[in-house]
Amino acid sequence: MLTSIRISEAEYRSRCARLQEYLRAQGLAGGVLFDSYYILYYTGFAFMPTERPMAFVLNAEGETALFVPRLELEHAQANALVGRVAFYPEYPADPHPMETLRQLLADMGVAGQGAAFGADQDGYPWILGYRGPALSELMGIRPARLIQEIEDQMAVKTPAEVGLIREAVRWGNLSLTLLQRYTRVGATENEVSLRASAEATLALFDAIGPIYRPQSLIYGGPSANYRGQIGRNAAIPHALANNITFRAGDVLGGSGDCAAWGYCSELERTMILGPASDAQRQMFEHMLALQETALAALRPGVRCCDVDREVRGYYQAHDLVGYWKHHTGHAIGLRFHEGPFLDIADTTEIRPGMLFTIEPGLYIAGLGGFRHSDTVLVTEEGNEILTYYPRDLESLTLPV
Repeated sequence: MLTSIRISEAEYRSRCARLQEYLRAQGLAGGVLFDSYYILYYTGFAFMPTERPMAFVLNAEGETALFVPRLELEHAQANALVGRVAFYPEYPADPHPMETLRQLLADMGVAGQGAAFGADQDGYPWILGYRGPALSELMGIRPARLIQEIEDQMAVKTPAEVGLIREAVRWGNLSLTLLQRYTRVGATENEVSLRASAEATLALFDAIGPIYRPQSLIYGGPSANYRGQIGRNAAIPHALANNITFRAGDVLGGSGDCAAWGYCSELERTMILGPASDAQRQMFEHMLALQETALAALRPGVRCCDVDREVRGYYQAHDLVGYWKHHTGHAIGLRFHEGPFLDIADTTEIRPGMLFTIEPGLYIAGLGGFRHSDTVLVTEEGNEILTYYPRDLESLTLPV
């Protein structure tokens, strides 16, 4: 029986130790992280970012702290794997919360008297109306940027992270199954999406509800939707849901996604309501070939740009460049879009443990959009497709 599925305390401590090692190697007294995903990555604490500043602090000696508003105090104390939780009463307050953060950094020896330190950005981001001083203004020295080191660390997933993404994949698969099952001519995208999402979520709660934690700002469980990619709108890669009514002959861009302990999966399939026309069938087959081209190129030691270059070569060889709108894919993990990117300008070397979406598409005005997206793990030998929903046209043709 499944009794536990989460990142262990030992793994969180290992992540902090790696960042601590980097800080010491760079001669930095410590680091400050404001990004909510970075805080989740190092502490296991998921929260809703607002105008109230929050931060994770790590000093060169390995001491950790979380800086939060009063309303998050008990939440952080119960869930964040840190040595201490410092809080301020409210934002904007007087003194400003960043003054409290300055005192915390001084107490931990991270900054003050000209000490060099690092941060993901120079102060809390200006979201939801926040206004406040930059770190460099508070401390009298500009922090070294830590983003590249953090992103490099997050890009290679551990077996535990891969396990959580596999769990997310299972429930995303169920939600897309239900989305396809309930789609019919005359129904609307909202009613079908809501029904599929609700049923998949209830099934998840029946199966692993006592231990399941989404820890996501986007997903509370499995989610299925078309996001407006229906009929002619399917040619818009990032359309928005508009409660469109399904019609015979529509090309549909459906997705089934989920998050498990914050880790995301991505599954998208192009479906057709009724028998495909010759033009639809032709583009569908090209789409499959584009995805296969990317999968054949995705392996350790090659660069992200090399994968995208192979895919673009297929577009060019088959006179499809006019239907191209985006790169081949992106990394995925705690964020549903992460770096590196399978793009012709990204020279990152691909390594085992990286996870990418593979989703080259074709978008033809008046006909529709054709894009499958699969979540793929890079292995020592090549790659493994974690998503397993059918990809062939026969399986994805809906009855009229």
